[in-house]
Formats: sequence, C-alpha cells, structure tokens
Amino acid sequence: MVKFHSSLKNTNLSTKNTLKTSEKGILLIKNFEGLRLKAYQCSNLVWTIGWGTTMINGVKVKSGDIIDAEMAEKLFRIDLEKHEAIVNSKLQISLNQNQFDALVSHTYNTGGSDTLFELINSQSSSIKICHWIENTYITSGGNLILGLVKRRQIEADLFFEPMV
Repeated sequence: MVKFHSSLKNTNLSTKNTLKTSEKGILLIKNFEGLRLKAYQCSNLVWTIGWGTTMINGVKVKSGDIIDAEMAEKLFRIDLEKHEAIVNSKLQISLNQNQFDALVSHTYNTGGSDTLFELINSQSSSIKICHWIENTYITSGGNLILGLVKRRQIEADLFFEPMV
C-alpha cells in the first residue's frame, strides 16, 4: 500500500539531478524485464533482447538476434545510462534515491512521460502522482497487462517509500 507524503521536497533530497540508479532500482528493472538471450516480441510486438533492449548499436533488434549474458549486461548498462539521463534531464526538483529509482524503472519500460515529469516538477499531490503512475502505461493493444499493473504499483510504492 502506498504511503502518501505531503510534499516531494521534504524527503532526503539530492542536491543535483545527477543521480545513478541504486542496486535496488537495478534489481527492480531486471526483475520485471527478465533476461532473454534470443530476440522475442514484447506485448507491444517490439523486438526485444537481453534485459529489455530494443536497439543494438543503433539498429533495432530483429527476429533471430542472439546475444550472450555478457553482451546483455553491457546493453543493459548502456540502456540504463540513457534512461538515467532522461530522468535527470527532465527533473526540475530534487528527489530521493527511491523516487529516482522508481522513475528510471518507469522510463526504462515506457521511454518516459512528459506528463509524469510535469506532475512531479509542479509538485502535484501525492494522490494525483500515484494515481497517474498506477493507471497509465498498463495496457497493450487495448488489453490490460497484469505484469504492467504490478510493475506500476511497485514503482508507485517505491516512489513514495521514505528513505530510512
């Protein structure tokens, strides 16, 4: 269950938007993406390989592509850095590590959402942000995808989990 906080700016803040994903965030992403060494089509029919990689050296993954675990890890790190950069560049306020990790996971899966960043940057209510995270990007081809519902719930929970 999500525990709401009255303000985004009163929680163990970083001073710059140059955060890196923690091990907890990496495990979250890898848990949901799963490792596949042979190309497959995800629920959106996008060819994917490794830990959710859709491009290798600027070329779209295609049917028949195969990689090894070492390459999957290299591609994951490249993709992770790209998505960390997206999150860091879109943020206009400081966030704690849990919030950053949740946003990187969300962005890694969806490519990022200007609407979500606008809600966060404008310091919208926790309820509004949580509702948006949990109810957006949970379908594919008009069908509700239970794995995406679970992922969005966990991302929302992590976003609002206080740092200890």
